[in-house]
Amino acid sequence: MTEQTTYSLSGWSLADLFPKGDEAEIKSALDHLEMKIKDFENRRADLSAAISIETFMELVKQLEQISKEGNILYSFAGLWFASNTQNQAAQTLLARIQQFSAEMTNRTLFFSLWWKALDDSNAQRLMDAAGDYRYWLEEMRHFKKHTLSEPEEKIINIKDVTGFSAFTTLYDSITNRYIFKVKIGSKTKSLTRDSLMVYARHFNPDYRAAAYRELYRVYGKDGNILGQIYQTIVRDWRNEQVTLRGFASPIAARNLVNDVPDDVVDTLLDVCQANAPVFQRFFQLKARWLGMERLRRYDIYAPVAQSNKKYAFNQSLRLVLDSFSSFDPLLAQMVERVLKANHLDSEIRKGKRSGAFCWSVNPGMTPWVLVNYQGRVDDVETLAHEMGHAIHSMLAEHHTAYTYHASLPMAETASTFGEMLLVDKLLQDEPDESVRRDILFRQVDDAYATILRQAFFARYERTAHDLVNQGAAVDDLSAAYLDNLKLQFGDAVEVSDEFRWEWVSIPHLFHVPFYVYAYSFGQLLVMALYQQYKKEGEAFKPRYFKILSTGGADAPVRILSNAGIDVHQPAFWQGGFDVLRELVEELERLPLPQK
Repeated sequence: MTEQTTYSLSGWSLADLFPKGDEAEIKSALDHLEMKIKDFENRRADLSAAISIETFMELVKQLEQISKEGNILYSFAGLWFASNTQNQAAQTLLARIQQFSAEMTNRTLFFSLWWKALDDSNAQRLMDAAGDYRYWLEEMRHFKKHTLSEPEEKIINIKDVTGFSAFTTLYDSITNRYIFKVKIGSKTKSLTRDSLMVYARHFNPDYRAAAYRELYRVYGKDGNILGQIYQTIVRDWRNEQVTLRGFASPIAARNLVNDVPDDVVDTLLDVCQANAPVFQRFFQLKARWLGMERLRRYDIYAPVAQSNKKYAFNQSLRLVLDSFSSFDPLLAQMVERVLKANHLDSEIRKGKRSGAFCWSVNPGMTPWVLVNYQGRVDDVETLAHEMGHAIHSMLAEHHTAYTYHASLPMAETASTFGEMLLVDKLLQDEPDESVRRDILFRQVDDAYATILRQAFFARYERTAHDLVNQGAAVDDLSAAYLDNLKLQFGDAVEVSDEFRWEWVSIPHLFHVPFYVYAYSFGQLLVMALYQQYKKEGEAFKPRYFKILSTGGADAPVRILSNAGIDVHQPAFWQGGFDVLRELVEELERLPLPQK
């Protein structure tokens, strides 16, 4: 990004997927993919224990090409839908592509089933010659004992289109049409969720309370419907993963997908719960800064100073680019690649998906990034976070389509590290002491949101899945969620009754069961890595770039072990909390404001 370049809020272009995006292009792509699938189906007879390495690799690459073309179709439909979840044409195309994808998976399923059933000796022979495909092949065989017969697997794939996937799409369509009405001053404003949550961090305590009350009034109005959708998703998950596939627990299925041992996840969540007092201590400190006896749940993200500093969009991009470049110019160049490709959707629009994400399609293709930018400091941090995800994908784009996506626990590494680079830049450049103080407090706010909050979400999911299996009603799930919040906050924060509906407002719980612990994993991991960077400087960078450039080409535990990190040990996770405790102690030493 040159000094003369100015970027404005805008939508993205999907032309790199389909230049026109019309029915003729979609049909042509589907027809071409159909032909590729038929060719692959005709190779079924080539599969045997004695298959040659050459024939095997031909089949692997043929299947990869099918996956890449399918990714383009699905990504176009998904990104179009995200840009306007109320667009009926986008909704229809997404459903159509989901159906086609399920059928495509079923027609190529014979390869993975054959591979999982192959004897160990021949599997090893082929993996040894598979190059970058090796870990994908290895990881597939982890599911050997959880794999069903071909007819059963096909039924599950078809069922998911009108079951799990249909319910998550329905959840999105319902919740992304919500409009929230809040009285601000003398005016009543009609807001999207992202616009509403600006007021959750407002210095005016009445606005904070009003924002949360309105958020959960609207979600609570549909709470029983959203809760029933969740119950259906949970039952579907258990029916498939526990009853049919034989996983020991609902979360064990996610752990194997992530290739993280169950004991590592249990240790992570246990250490997080044991360290809840670190954040409770912080909330008690914040109450003193705000002149309150005790924080309300409305106040946990409250600024400690009346800083309404806004960052213009172009200014935000400059901050992200400069902070990334200070670590290594390559990072900034990759952000510029996203911008030049017009793959960033930054503006607020009615119907647009709330929140933020990075969508990586295929190796060599610049990722797409969605944010809902409003000029707050946390919007700048979100921009850095999502661009970090894009960088992670681009650094790993030399891998195959099967091995360049980082697993979920590793996927937050570059994004969180990018945020930390940005915060250092903000603290370095900010002359206003009150803004600097607010940024320091915000670091702990964000650490809470990313570590403890997500860990307790995961703990709630374990409880909720058990309760649904026992026949619990939606109100029972809400009561369990309130209990979860009270354990999390202890006596440090007052939790009012409307927060019983918070769980139905968390899309990850619906879309990807047990996804959320990846945030806790990633944040604590990055704290350790960032401490190494501060101590080692330039010597740290090769190790960091190696972690990112590995993408999903190796097991997370092995990637980290090679970097000298043992995630089986509680002491590793405790190290992240020790850093946070030191930061809280530093904040406690600051003189309280004079009232």
